[in-house]
Amino acid sequence: METRKTFIQKGLLGVSAAMMGFSEAWARPGNSLDSMRGDDRFALGIAGYSFVHFGLDESLAMMKRMDVRYLCIKDFHLPLTSTDAEIKAFHEKLAASGVTGYAVGPIYMTKSKTEIDNAFEYAKRVGVKLIVGIPNKEDLAYIADKAKAYDIRYAIHNHGPEDKLYPNATSIFDLVKNLDERMGLCFDMGHNMRDGQDPIGDLKRYHRRIFDIHLKNVTAATKDGKTCELGRGVINIPEFVKMLRKVGYDGKCSLEFEKDMKDPLAGLAESAGYFRGVLDASA
Repeated sequence: METRKTFIQKGLLGVSAAMMGFSEAWARPGNSLDSMRGDDRFALGIAGYSFVHFGLDESLAMMKRMDVRYLCIKDFHLPLTSTDAEIKAFHEKLAASGVTGYAVGPIYMTKSKTEIDNAFEYAKRVGVKLIVGIPNKEDLAYIADKAKAYDIRYAIHNHGPEDKLYPNATSIFDLVKNLDERMGLCFDMGHNMRDGQDPIGDLKRYHRRIFDIHLKNVTAATKDGKTCELGRGVINIPEFVKMLRKVGYDGKCSLEFEKDMKDPLAGLAESAGYFRGVLDASA
């Protein structure tokens, strides 16, 4: 049976690989670690907010060192006002690094319906099928109509006990469960735990409406809990992975590292290595 010590050892091996660079075999297109996980339908990504203090080139360089191939696009890397030529150049730069932008957001849209309209047009022009958003509750029916018209899924992000609108997964699910099936959750498991909820149980309960996951751990299941490296917090990551597999989750698990946002690479690499170690140990 795998012990916590074994998981940590495997995670450290993953960190070493991420920090020292991969062999030429791994560097070839199509040989990403995340494409070689057997029957797993989910993949490791990065939530763009992790790179809030870095330009796109620096962010992609960090992703390359970790061999993470999926990015949720933030507007500080690709503004909502970007031209079609700028969007094309953006995708070309991602492709040159072996990265795919799979979603946009989180995008706040609490001032007017115009922000909602702009977000859907932006996602369409960027060419993604998922928006991570923070809307007003009274606009959800309007957003559901937009999601249906554009055939773009809309995932509401929960932000923990400080968030009066969407503190946890249940608060979102209860609002979207009777709306169009394209309405769902960007499940921030760390903030969910900080609100005293059960991330593993909520993944099981709401998985059909979970379109994206912000993969993180926290130091405590309270408002004072802080984001930490994936293997160092109170969420049982091996059990979370088991539930991902049990429910057949097929979205992205995107690392969002907020512990040291001006120097995130070490924490992101450790978390990526730990996650891969858990996958290997429990395969």
